[in-house]
Amino acid sequence: MRVLLLSLLLMGCSTLNPDTYRAQQPTFDLFEFFDGQVTAYGIVQNRAGQVIQRFEVDIRGTVQDNVLTLDEDFVYTLGEGPGNRIWTIERQGEAFLGSATDVPGPALGESYGNAFRFRYTMDLPVGDTHYAVNFDDWFYAMDDQRIFNRSEIKKFGLTFAEVTIFMQRN
Repeated sequence: MRVLLLSLLLMGCSTLNPDTYRAQQPTFDLFEFFDGQVTAYGIVQNRAGQVIQRFEVDIRGTVQDNVLTLDEDFVYTLGEGPGNRIWTIERQGEAFLGSATDVPGPALGESYGNAFRFRYTMDLPVGDTHYAVNFDDWFYAMDDQRIFNRSEIKKFGLTFAEVTIFMQRN
């Protein structure tokens, strides 16, 4: 019982504080960065830290009014995953609402200076089964041409995989 309580306490202490990034530069503008061609390189690691997926993504972004559309084509060099995903992200004042075919509910996004946080539930296929998992995505601007993305994939509040992606505008 003590181990469980200590684990819950430590998980609470590791939560990122978004306000930490508000004053950091360069400011990250999601629509500006993804308007055009972007190439991404990523890995997925399981809970043990083992790399279980390696992939490259060709992202074509278009902005029309307050809507960003991201057409993503994936190529895997390790593991399997979706071949294509299309995101639609709408700017609503300070907030962002996103959707994709494998995201059953709205994806909620917020900007924090040089960081952007995107939270959503995804229908993740694993073999013949699909699991509803929660993503906590953080994007960090390095400059106006490059960003890093770190994601935690959680089920029942426990992190079972992490995603690291480097993205560069073409």
